[in-house]
Amino acid sequence: MSPLYPLFADLGGREVLVVGGGEVAARKVASLLRVGARVQLCARAIVHPELQQAVARGQVRHLPGEFDPAWLDQVWLVIAATDDAAFNAALAAEAGRRRRLANVVDDAVLSSFQVPAVVERSPLVVAISSAGAAPMLARRLRERLETLLDPGLGHVAGLFGQHRERIRRLLPDLALRRRWFEYMLDGRLDALASAPEALEQAFLAELDALESGADAAVAARGWVALVPASSEPDLYTLRALRVLNQADAILATPGLAAAALEPARRDAHYQVLEASALPGRALELAGQGQRVVHLYGEDAGTAGTLARACAAAGLACRRIPGLA
Repeated sequence: MSPLYPLFADLGGREVLVVGGGEVAARKVASLLRVGARVQLCARAIVHPELQQAVARGQVRHLPGEFDPAWLDQVWLVIAATDDAAFNAALAAEAGRRRRLANVVDDAVLSSFQVPAVVERSPLVVAISSAGAAPMLARRLRERLETLLDPGLGHVAGLFGQHRERIRRLLPDLALRRRWFEYMLDGRLDALASAPEALEQAFLAELDALESGADAAVAARGWVALVPASSEPDLYTLRALRVLNQADAILATPGLAAAALEPARRDAHYQVLEASALPGRALELAGQGQRVVHLYGEDAGTAGTLARACAAAGLACRRIPGLA
């Protein structure tokens, strides 16, 4: 089988034909309706209640009776969701003759396009495909990504899209604009990602600062994350694991167990400092554009002191919660 060419299709207001009336067809129809497709359903009998309701509400146009190949000329895509192998093969062949892309569910050989496993943080969408070779592997990767990608990322992506032209106007230099994006994504908005109103206020405040002539070199600054150490690495939260793997530098106070560092990025600079020296070193490294993680033990005083120092210096600082 040839390698697949990845793409994202804009089906809003466009006709798509789904053939089948059962559970598989219902899943396909639901995903098509979510993106605004105009779904036409070919089924001798509509047995799934969600499909029946969609037809009754006028969301889906039902094409009753025997399949008419001419219907293919009215649509952009076709999805075969039947358990009739001979019919599926004939439908795929007819779609090919009419230059229509067709997906036959669970049959990569007959399909001219495939539906990937998807992680959705709208408008951010991550699609995973194994080219039909190992669909269960694609699903497993999707499950892992579901846990790694913050649910609030969609809000962040939406704001970047909504204010794209303003960002380009304020930061016309591509390299500087890239550093600003990294600055915003590497901690500045993490704590607010799941709170849309607070997120938008913080985002607009950053843009207003650029608009007022604030030094855009702040875009090159790093960030600080405060992470409670764990001597059992499998007890770190997912958020803690993410920042440990992003860290350029890890600063700790004396006495931490070596096991606390196991999940950290291997090439990160590691330094043990007394509490009095830690804030100055953290601000120095973050000011150079590095991503700094402070691992602290039972005494959380150093974390509070560092958070206040970052606030006074205008550096992004986020506190990563541990397990309750």
